Amino acid sequence: MPEADVFSALANPVRREILMQLRKGPRAVNDLASGFNLGRPAVSEHLQVLRKAQLVREEPRGRERYYHLDPRPLSEVDDWLKAFTHYWKQRLAALEDVLDEESRK
Repeated sequence: MPEADVFSALANPVRREILMQLRKGPRAVNDLASGFNLGRPAVSEHLQVLRKAQLVREEPRGRERYYHLDPRPLSEVDDWLKAFTHYWKQRLAALEDVLDEESRK
C-alpha cells in the first residue's frame, strides 16, 4: 500500500516532469536538479514525495543515489481515467450522430 497518494504526488508539475525524465532511465539527483530552476534540496523533497507514493525507487551507487521510475502505482490513475474515457467516447459519438444528422438536412 503506498504511503502517499499517487494523485497528490502527480498534482505537482515538477514531480510530473521528474517522472517524465525518469522514463528515459535512472538519473542521479544532481542530474535531475540541473533540469530545473530549483536547488538540489527542493528536488530531493519532490523525490521524497514520489518515493512515498512508490512512483520512484532509489538505488545507491557509491556516493550518489540514482532514481528509477516505478510505473506500477500509475495503474490506479489509469483505472480512474478509464471511466472518463468511456464517458467521453459516448459523448463524442452522440455529438457525431447529431452533426451527421444536421449535415443531412
